Amino acid sequence: MNKLLMKKNDLMALGIGKARSERVIREAKQRMIEKGFPFYDDRRLGIVPTQVVEEILGISIINNNGGKRT
Repeated sequence: MNKLLMKKNDLMALGIGKARSERVIREAKQRMIEKGFPFYDDRRLGIVPTQVVEEILGISIINNNGGKRT
């Protein structure tokens, strides 16, 4: 996946369940608020930086090889 921003459906496409995807997005928004980005303090906003999601999950989501399998 080569997206800079993620939403719940992107996480679900990776095989993560709906409830867990929602929790990850909520946690990512909270981390962004703590980093000084009040933009993320909006209930209707459902996108967060992929980098923050990677930190929460502890895995790399962005493909560095253009999505090609090696």
